[in-house]
Amino acid sequence: MARKSGNRFSDKAMLKIEGNPLEQNSANSAHQLVVIVEGDEGSTRLDRVLAVRQPELSRSRLKALILAGSVALKGAPVRDPAYHVGSGDTITIDVPEAIAPEPAGEDIALDIVFEDDDIIVIDKPKGLVVHPAAGHETGTLVNALIAHCGLSLSGIGGVRRPGIVHRLDKDTTGLMVVAKNDRAHASLSAQFADHGRTGAMRRGYMAFAWDLPRHQRGTIDEPIDRHPYAREKMAVRDGGREAVTHWELQEAFNDRSGKPAAVLLACQLETGRTHQIRVHLAHIGHPLMGDAVYGPHFKTKASRLGPASRAALTALDRQALHAYLLVLEHPRTGAILEWISDLPADLSDLREKLRAAL
Repeated sequence: MARKSGNRFSDKAMLKIEGNPLEQNSANSAHQLVVIVEGDEGSTRLDRVLAVRQPELSRSRLKALILAGSVALKGAPVRDPAYHVGSGDTITIDVPEAIAPEPAGEDIALDIVFEDDDIIVIDKPKGLVVHPAAGHETGTLVNALIAHCGLSLSGIGGVRRPGIVHRLDKDTTGLMVVAKNDRAHASLSAQFADHGRTGAMRRGYMAFAWDLPRHQRGTIDEPIDRHPYAREKMAVRDGGREAVTHWELQEAFNDRSGKPAAVLLACQLETGRTHQIRVHLAHIGHPLMGDAVYGPHFKTKASRLGPASRAALTALDRQALHAYLLVLEHPRTGAILEWISDLPADLSDLREKLRAAL
């Protein structure tokens, strides 16, 4: 078993698994569940009793099954989620086979870091869109996961599809976790909403940014909302949603004259807003290197770099951001899982060229 690094911002590859062995479970085909009411569920409502006794099914899924007549008491369907049951009642749930997903599966290579019956963790490459959307109907991570996971997807809300609980921008690389069933989806969604305030969840990013901050570390606590004019962008705005980013200086790089030109920062999120790190670092005057959206006015700074560093930055052709750290609680066993991903080749090359001031 790998040991946790003493440096919480280490970028060495590592996997840490604690707790009991992960249980194997699959529920793809049609099947019937039997629930006996114990009387200690905390409520007599049918939907709430079932939520306690069948945590593998989400509340929304259970409600849909009840309304569809798939839940029966004494052989008769009960279509009212608020129906009151009694201690000792036997309830049957007919769970249909998960239907095929709307996005088609596609044979796209994935770098899989971890996988079991509940979750899959991948190291996303640059250029891969997470979810089908306008302009990216195919060739996405979701298409790849549907093809890779196949029947191991027991379904989210009755549809055999992966449960996306967080996203990375198309050109941001690094670690992502995806749910394979309702139970995992609910657990991961709650953990990401909590952002480690009360649990183990942590997400860390390595960010190459322009110029040297005045301090070794800091916190950016500024609300983020849609840009008032450029709707495809986000911006720090009064009245926006709370957004908190913690950063710590890892390394500074000088230009050809020996003056500070760029830095490598380790960032951790306390919230999860769209483009959060990119917007926050640009807001404090240290936009990401290569970020054409939030740091275009910093392009002239590249002239201060050596020719090899400029070439590496040009070849990067994306924002210099990598999701290197992911820590979470396994949704079924409660085991604390930790993964750390090395910098991809393009960012590793950029770092080496910046170190040498070439």
